[in-house]
Amino acid sequence: MPKNQFQRMVFAFLTVLVTVHAYVFYSLYVVNGDTLMEIAGASHVLQAINAQGGVYMFGRMLPIWAVILIEFCFAYGLECIMGSPCSFRLACKVFDPKKDHPMLVETAVICATVGLMCPTMSFLAACFYYPYYSGFNVLTLLANWLKLVCYNLPFAYFSQMFFIQPLVRTVFKHLFAEKPQKQRMEPIPAPVKAMEQA
Repeated sequence: MPKNQFQRMVFAFLTVLVTVHAYVFYSLYVVNGDTLMEIAGASHVLQAINAQGGVYMFGRMLPIWAVILIEFCFAYGLECIMGSPCSFRLACKVFDPKKDHPMLVETAVICATVGLMCPTMSFLAACFYYPYYSGFNVLTLLANWLKLVCYNLPFAYFSQMFFIQPLVRTVFKHLFAEKPQKQRMEPIPAPVKAMEQA
């Protein structure tokens, strides 16, 4: 677990880096893949994205790398400002990190993070991918938001619990592994020395 602010920032960076790529893949291939292929008349999702000139975002077509970069910036900012600090506080209301098993605390933190970040990022995604070409309606935005939360919440929970967090924690442990302290040679007390010489 991160012990200082720098480690928290690195941990958040690693988490968001993996999560954003997973979500872009999930959104483009799993949720919208068939629709994209049908519209473009393509046999592969990537071919369909290239045929339509990128991914629809902010009312225009953007390349995939731009979509990933934009989502990463927003997700990383939210994770640092809201996700990490608030989820730890929420988890500590239920479990005591000093007394309870670390697995329980980590699971509670993951659940709290998903509960905070999934609706927030889904709302941002509803704004990013809103069909602005057909005008703007608040009810349509809210309906799109609710739909995205329903799609994303199960994926967010299971991917964070069983894939992303174990991977990030493993990488983090390797990056910030504590070096074992050298054992100090204690001087042998005089009576023991005398017994050894005898």
